[in-house]
Amino acid sequence: MATGSYFSPEVETLGRSDLDALIDERVRYTVRYAAEHSPFYRHLFKENNINPAEIREHEDLLDLPVISGRTIREHQPPVTPEFEFLSTGWNNVFSIQETSGTSGTPKGFFLTWDDWKRYAEKYARSFVSQGFSDKDRIVVCASYGMNVGANTMTIAARRIGMGIIPVGKCTFESRILKSYKPTAIVGSVFKLLRLARRLSAEGMKPSDTTIDKLVAGGESFADESRTYLSKMWGVPVYNTYGSTEGTMCGECTQIAGLHVPEDLVHLDVYDPRMQSFVKDGECGRGVLTTLLPVGGKCGMLLINYDTEDTTVVHSRERCGCGRTHMRIVNPQREAETVWAFGNPFNRTDIEAAVFQSDSMAYITGEYEASVYDGDIPGEAVLRVNLECFDPDRCDRTLVEDRFVSRFLKYKSLITEHYHDGSFAIEFNFTGPRGLDFFTMKGRPRRLIDRRVH
Repeated sequence: MATGSYFSPEVETLGRSDLDALIDERVRYTVRYAAEHSPFYRHLFKENNINPAEIREHEDLLDLPVISGRTIREHQPPVTPEFEFLSTGWNNVFSIQETSGTSGTPKGFFLTWDDWKRYAEKYARSFVSQGFSDKDRIVVCASYGMNVGANTMTIAARRIGMGIIPVGKCTFESRILKSYKPTAIVGSVFKLLRLARRLSAEGMKPSDTTIDKLVAGGESFADESRTYLSKMWGVPVYNTYGSTEGTMCGECTQIAGLHVPEDLVHLDVYDPRMQSFVKDGECGRGVLTTLLPVGGKCGMLLINYDTEDTTVVHSRERCGCGRTHMRIVNPQREAETVWAFGNPFNRTDIEAAVFQSDSMAYITGEYEASVYDGDIPGEAVLRVNLECFDPDRCDRTLVEDRFVSRFLKYKSLITEHYHDGSFAIEFNFTGPRGLDFFTMKGRPRRLIDRRVH
């Protein structure tokens, strides 16, 4: 049974059969709405001989085409005269948002006020599942701009009754913590690590502040870096996963996977290599579908949208917190995954190897890695740059040994090539702010495949 409170208990604890029935009802309505209001889907259904009335349940979505971010860009200006995914009249659009555009032209999104309320509902459920209440004050270290994250959290906070300190960045002055005594901070793992070190340098121990929980979002992370961050602050760290497209999943206090708000967004897992959807427990890309309540309206909906983030359905059983909505493994960016000798490895695999407990006495956790061709065809080299507190006093042998041991632990095919010399791991140690990405603008690229394919 439930051990905590819920934001929407009647939905969050709904039995599986009743939840599936609600999902199917919303699938039918959403597909019909798309056919009537979205120029893109009206054309897609006609072009593929799809009768919207025959889409009756969520399993039927598996037979529909999968679309991507590229699809959206190809159906908006400057490629097309109009935004063909727009699914309501301009008079109903409350705000226009954009993705960051890190992988091309920013995608335009159109939100009605009802869309904002549904987005906020998802975040509010996450916050409450993590122990937030009207007694909390939360520092938001996320950009208030064309992305939806910070604004969505702010609206969610209003619905819960907690206070917001909208600093936008984790470079805020320490007086914010002293004066306003917030109880939580939302930010990425590395921003929160840097903040902790800055506070310590100012003589302010992070664990002595009023912060009693952290929420890490904005990018995937390794369990090892979460553990280290939690130790630095002396509080639990919860994970959230959200996007302008409307995913917004979050861990509860059980930390046993991220709950998907299934009544508001449907998620399947797709393997683009096999060109098929996979079973629970198998890895693939998260494919989401907007779900509208019957009678609802939407500025821009998506059906079978490939997030290009890989995940696994962890469980559809009732969670220890009492919630019945499915849980997924922390999604990872497909663009941050590299293949070598039949084994994939992600940026988070590098991160897990960096954040080994013995190593953290010498290195800060900041890293960047690249994969290069070896001197002989068929060989590969992983070069890892690590930031040290003091390069002259760093136990490099220990750090390298811990890294290699952890990195190879679950990579059997790469391990074979490591031992026969066709896969090498090389290290470079720098002083503070000696990594290349510190001189570049934008989000750091921590794993880059530089091989000539």
